[in-house]
Amino acid sequence: MRRATLCVPSVIALLANCIVWAQTPTTPSPTPTPAPQIVHPAGPNHGSDPYNVVPEWLQPFAESGFVWGSHPGLFVESPERIFILQRGELHVPEPRPPGFTTFYGSAPGLSALQPIDKKRALRNVIFIVNGQGKLIESWTQWDYLFADTAGPHKIAINPNDPERRVWVVNDPRQQVHVFSNDGKQLLFSLGTWNEAGNDRNHFGRPQDVAWLSDGSILVADGITNSRVVKFDSQGNYLMEWGSKGSGPGQFDVVHAVAVDKSDRVYVADRSNDRIQVFTRDGKHVATWPNLNFPNHIVITANQDVWVADNQPVRLVKFDVNGNRLYSWDADGRGPGQFEELHEFGIDLHGNWYGADNILGRSQKFTPKAGANPAHLMSKPAPMATPR
Repeated sequence: MRRATLCVPSVIALLANCIVWAQTPTTPSPTPTPAPQIVHPAGPNHGSDPYNVVPEWLQPFAESGFVWGSHPGLFVESPERIFILQRGELHVPEPRPPGFTTFYGSAPGLSALQPIDKKRALRNVIFIVNGQGKLIESWTQWDYLFADTAGPHKIAINPNDPERRVWVVNDPRQQVHVFSNDGKQLLFSLGTWNEAGNDRNHFGRPQDVAWLSDGSILVADGITNSRVVKFDSQGNYLMEWGSKGSGPGQFDVVHAVAVDKSDRVYVADRSNDRIQVFTRDGKHVATWPNLNFPNHIVITANQDVWVADNQPVRLVKFDVNGNRLYSWDADGRGPGQFEELHEFGIDLHGNWYGADNILGRSQKFTPKAGANPAHLMSKPAPMATPR
């Protein structure tokens, strides 16, 4: 989603409007000029994109008359197994708008979050493609979990889990589902089905999930709530931290959570435009300010911290101490650009993949020849050998 601009007219303008109304009650007050949205500058070490986009990488598979819906989630298990979430399939608009191609946001002004007919066909919600973008699996047996909702939010696999269980955040139904890697079993769910709350058994629009080295589970909770909830590896509640606000340890939309090899916890505090860093038990360590609506965090094997910033869309590389090492812009509707980069991942060959929540597509990127290695995403945390 894009953040709405906050309009705050000045005190002088308000007083002037009141005086005009008192003198001439039949004349409408002038419309106040909206205040400009605060956009933090790119910061140090901002440069050009070191990647090439793979043209039309993701191959369409929807039935005739439909295209993908919003793409909120993506996880790379391997170079030949990329999980993608979509918020249902959408009707191709009729008449077909000029410029409309294979995805909903291909024509100017269209958003997969706001289809013209306001309808979603909640099918093929969880699907898997290979490195060439060709469909290899669709978990249609679980589509019913998302029926009559806006669809799921994010998807992840704990890299230390030899079973490679697949975790899907179903924020409209207030749960995090855990599936077997082949999709045949729903093993368990955190949270209470379709019940919002702010206790150990309920969530308030959960957004993301991550794991500590001992298998403890961290849930970013979320939009209604403003906390990180910690469970043991079996899903038993342990503790939580955070409250609504803008101070250290407070949150305004807990949108992403990630963990480094030292078990430090990184939280995308989205509407506060910052990343916060904590110990494994929620003690505040640091705040990284001056972002613009950060959506997702990926920490690589060598401990680079990559952030998907979003207004404008920007890829930002930090070290674990919050030093801003490199960034580039990827904002727009053309090839290689995003209206909202919602979740992204990296494969072992150094390619990265991003899911666009607004345009309704996922894209693949390969390093440009001669690109500075320091500007590229390094290898992801290695996945445990499957049992």
